[in-house]
Amino acid sequence: MRVTGCALLPLLGPLLGLLLGAPRANAAEDELDQLFALLARRPHAAASFVEQHFMHLLSRPVESLGELRFDAPDRLEKRTLEPRPEDWRVEGDTLQVTRHGRTRSASLADFPQIRPLIDSLRATLGGDRAALERVFTVHFVGDLEHWSLVLVPRAEAAAGPVAQVQIDGARNRLLEVDVRESGGDRTVLTLREHETP
Repeated sequence: MRVTGCALLPLLGPLLGLLLGAPRANAAEDELDQLFALLARRPHAAASFVEQHFMHLLSRPVESLGELRFDAPDRLEKRTLEPRPEDWRVEGDTLQVTRHGRTRSASLADFPQIRPLIDSLRATLGGDRAALERVFTVHFVGDLEHWSLVLVPRAEAAAGPVAQVQIDGARNRLLEVDVRESGGDRTVLTLREHETP
């Protein structure tokens, strides 16, 4: 059987796409490795934050202000200052919440609504790509100067309400964390990092 040049054209398109796409995919992988290496060099991070909760039942977002602190390998503290003071600290799998002068401890596994936020922040701030990829499928967009990580929970972690987390940053600084729930609600954490001793 004889194959003409015209018959080969439909086969060449996908083949060329694969060949041309491979260097681009490898470049993104290299940039992702460089990003996590850059993040891993900082043992501490601190930022002030504005957090906005967009709920479909409310016409305006609920806003809070506070401070966030990370200490490698896995300690994350979030201090809400306004409108109502509340502190929570996560270390390992333990969540400690202080509110109205009372502190209680619980397992992080009991809070599926906030676990994806905590897992994504700790792994990203710690430069731990393997930990991030255990929980999420990771899509990298941009370059080291201005990047986004689009994180989709893996099947085994998808029992909670979170559909996607997007983290935007510039080099080793996180600028915004956008958590989208499957029901349509959304939380946006805008960060302003400052130097830590």
